[in-house]
Parts: sequence; structure tokens; C-alpha cells
Amino acid sequence: MMQKPSIPKGTRDFSPEEMAKRNYIFDTIREVYKLYGFRQIETPSMENLSTLMGKYGEEGDKLLFKILNSGDVLADFSAEELLEKNSLKFASKACEKGLRYDLTVPFARYVVMHRNEISFPFKRFQIQPVWRADRPQKGRYREFFQCDADIVGSDSLINEVELLQIADTVFTRFGIRVSIKLNNRKILTGMAEIIGQPDKIVDITVAIDKLDKIGLEKVNEELASKGIPQDAIAKLQPIILLQGTNREKLDTLKSVLKDSETGLKGVEELEFIVNTLALTPLKSELEIDLTLARGLSYYTGAIIEVKALDVQIGSITGGGRYDNLTGIFGLPNVSGVGISFGADRIFDVLNQLDLYPKDSMAGTQILFVNFGEKETAYILPQIARLRQAGIATEIYPENAKMKKQMSYADSNKIPYVAIVGEDEMSEGKITLKNMDSGEQQKVTIEECLNLLG
Repeated sequence: MMQKPSIPKGTRDFSPEEMAKRNYIFDTIREVYKLYGFRQIETPSMENLSTLMGKYGEEGDKLLFKILNSGDVLADFSAEELLEKNSLKFASKACEKGLRYDLTVPFARYVVMHRNEISFPFKRFQIQPVWRADRPQKGRYREFFQCDADIVGSDSLINEVELLQIADTVFTRFGIRVSIKLNNRKILTGMAEIIGQPDKIVDITVAIDKLDKIGLEKVNEELASKGIPQDAIAKLQPIILLQGTNREKLDTLKSVLKDSETGLKGVEELEFIVNTLALTPLKSELEIDLTLARGLSYYTGAIIEVKALDVQIGSITGGGRYDNLTGIFGLPNVSGVGISFGADRIFDVLNQLDLYPKDSMAGTQILFVNFGEKETAYILPQIARLRQAGIATEIYPENAKMKKQMSYADSNKIPYVAIVGEDEMSEGKITLKNMDSGEQQKVTIEECLNLLG
């Protein structure tokens, strides 16, 4: 029996209509990035595992897709090693490469390798797929596109301000109502310090980052399971659940974190960003959210996350500052900050809210019916003129029945069909049929150009 074709879970095929929608997303984001002075690069789909491992925390490392070395991999293993059936040990020896988990770490690697060719600050954007060995669920895929913008070589918080403005501009153009959430890793560090658990900063941030998903009780249980005392957990509660306006939150944090130099530095950075954005207010809601941690171990300053307000889905954009990332690759003291749009989740949000503009779905504008060789010889120069004018034009490739050709135009949502027979050729015209209204009129090629142009 022939095997039924399928694709891996967590991946998707995209039809021409869906690709038109995706290209609308990519083009919109690309235009905004260019508006802010970013330039595009690309990096390979696969990286050396040594580049990827250890950059995303323990949980992230588990989600890396590893690529089996080519050739006779088993020849490098002894019989004893194979009998151990130790999958982690096997992978470490049998896999030297992996699919990229995100675009930020490969970008850091790119900066280090090309540091003599680029000038700082370096503003780049990158639109490419990434892969994660995650459990597929609604809004979470194993293969998905990211649309990143990063600035390296500058400590200025103006960069954070502009990235937030970029997010606001993109979602305003899409017509998606969002909440832009903002935090600072230094504040999280300060929280750990004031409760007497500075060495538990990773455990604390990983746990509180799940507040929206699992609730306060489960977060507290996870904190306790990591060895954090109940009195320390109790001290965290008013900070985690802090309410009020952004200004009220900042004022409260200044008081709560008064004994943490690092924490106060984080508050100062947040205050600068909020005050600077007030000069040209965002159209979207901006909220300081102290539960925002984003789990990734390389964030050192601002943390950014964007959530759609009208659709139940996870984060659709995220980012932050990662001062020490390039140091891992031998280039210390290069500060970086970036943002990443989750194109696949944005695709789902736009679909659910039906926010795609009609012109983003436009394809072929006019189809010429094929009656045979003589007619084809007459219309090919006309088709060339239309295409030169930027009008998407097709000719049906075969001399098929009229019904079949009309059906093709209808199924592909082509708005106009051009019919050229003996009468039209003798008059130097074409019969143009509007597929929506059914109306037909004889026009010259110039009149056709004016009508469709």
C-alpha cells in the first residue's frame, strides 16, 4: 500500500493565498525596519552546536534540533558506548551541528566573525526561519519565522526607545491592538537580592515568567521546589503582583529596591525609557510588568514582550538587551539590544481578526483566453505591454474549451479576462470581461492600460 504523504508535526504548508498574506507581514516589518535605518543580513540555517549550546539556558538547550553527522556515525562509537544507550552522550558525539533556535545568537556569532568589516553601532535586521523541538500546540510551532532587528555597539537607551516605537508602528500598520510589556533584568536581580536569594535569580525568573500560564499558586510551588524558603517567597508576592500606573510602579520600586544598587539601576533605565516615550507617545498600551522574565539567560537589561489584546495567543513579539552575548564568542564589552516579531503568530492573529487589506491578496489582474496560434501571436505583444506597465498578466497556456479557461480565472480570483478573436483582431481591440459583474466591453490596449493601471 502506498504511504500517505505527511509533514512533521509543528510544521505547515502555505498555499499561494497564505503566502500572499505572509509576504504582507514580511514586507510591512521590512519597511518599518528600513525606516529606522536597519540593514538586512542572513545566516545559515544550521550552526555549530558549540555556537548554540549554553546560550538559552537548560530548558532551551533541550529544544535544540541536532543534526546527525554525515557518514558512518556509528563507527566512532565502541560497543560499550552503544550498549549504554545514553542519548545525551550519543548526541554530543554524533552531532556537531544544529538548526538555529533563534536569530540572536547566530547574529552575535556573525558580529564576532565580521567585526573588522562592520562599523559600530551596527543595526541589522534578519527575516528567516528558526526551529525548536517543542511540543506543538496552538500558536506554537517547531518551524517558524522570526523577524529580528538588533543594534550592537551602543549602550544608549535610545535604542530601546526606538525598538518599542518600531513594535508600535508595525502593529499600528497591521491594525492589531496590542499591549507592549516592559521590564528590566536588573530589577529581577534586585528582587532576588532583597529577599536574600541572589544565587536563585534564574530559578526565580523562570518561575515568575510562567505566572500568566500556570497562576500564582503554581509559581509559588515551583519556587519552593527550587529550595527558596517560604519567607523569601512571601517577600516576593507584593512585587510580583504590583499594580498601578507605570509611574506608580516606578515610585514603588524605588522604595522597595532602595537597598539594591542593581535593582535601582534597572528602575532608572525603565524610567528613562518611559519618560522618553512620553515625548512621542505610543499608540499602543505600554505596561511595566514585573513578572516578565522571558527565561532566556542572556538578557541583562530591558526585557520587551508584546501580546495581542483581541486574540488568545502567546507573545507575538519579544526582545531585550543582552550586554554580554558577544563576549561568549571572544568579543567582550559589546552591548546589544534587539526585538523579534513572531511572524507565524502574527499570521494567525491577522487571520482570526480578518485584518488583511484586499490589495495584499492581489495576484494576476487579467487573463488572456487562448484560441490558438494566430490569436496567440496577436496578443503576446499586448501582454508584454501590460506587463511593462506593471500589470500582472497571464495567458492560458493551451487552446482549451472556453468554460475551462473561465473556470481557471474564477478559481484563481482573476478579476478580468481578455477575449481576442477574429473581430477583435480586425478592430485592433480586445473584449474585456469583468468577472465580478459579468460586463463585457471592447477596448484598445491603451484603454485597458488606463483601466487596470
